[in-house]
Amino acid sequence: MPRSREDMARADEIVETPQTLAPAYKLAFADQDFLLRPELRPVRLQLELLKPEMVMDERGIKSTVVIFGGARIPAPDHADEARTPTLAGLSKYYEEARRFAYLMTERSQQTYGKEFVICTGGGPGVMEAGNRGAEEAGGQSIGLGIVLPHEQAPNHYVTPALCFNFHYFAIRKMHFLMRARAVTIFPGGFGTLDEMFETLTLIQTRRMERIPVLLFGREFWEEVLNLPALAKAGTISEADLDLIRYVETADEAVEIIDGWNAVSS
Repeated sequence: MPRSREDMARADEIVETPQTLAPAYKLAFADQDFLLRPELRPVRLQLELLKPEMVMDERGIKSTVVIFGGARIPAPDHADEARTPTLAGLSKYYEEARRFAYLMTERSQQTYGKEFVICTGGGPGVMEAGNRGAEEAGGQSIGLGIVLPHEQAPNHYVTPALCFNFHYFAIRKMHFLMRARAVTIFPGGFGTLDEMFETLTLIQTRRMERIPVLLFGREFWEEVLNLPALAKAGTISEADLDLIRYVETADEAVEIIDGWNAVSS
């Protein structure tokens, strides 16, 4: 049977007539206007799930280590350009994310890049630091970007063949967690909080296996969140507080992940 690509080429070569120029005549899978109709949303959701899954399968990626964190946190050498003194002070976590990614990528290379692959949102700030550390270690890393009105292009450190772009937040979140062996969460804003609570809810409700969830910067997080108050109120259990661990350095985080894997194996 003719391949789809061959039929697309043949369709383009057909003489132009009122019939062949009509939208109805276009091959359905080559008709962008058709694919973007509201009724085709289920198909678009499926495509966004399938494409990164197939690419990562083809490259043999079995597990990831996720780095969430703020796009606005600067590298230390740009801290003086930060919009607030607090952001300038948080620049130390850029370096911790960079070192953490470097150390985890060294471990990943022991599995020929199949396990513990660094995965970020592909943007600036903490995300850039994660992809940068992986590149400096000589390994690959994933960037799961999303189309937003105010965001820029992916950072230059994402492995090009693993740099994805999404329309649907829900599918992007699925890809963050489907292969995750650990999740690290650096200081950030609404997006970081959303990703953190999504992860915690899935673990709490046992929709995903329990993995290390490591929050970098206890002082920042305890000022922003009062999780013990939720336990005191009874809206979460005391045991739920144990789903997270606070760390300050990349070395602490790596030690916890190594210990977790040693117990699990």
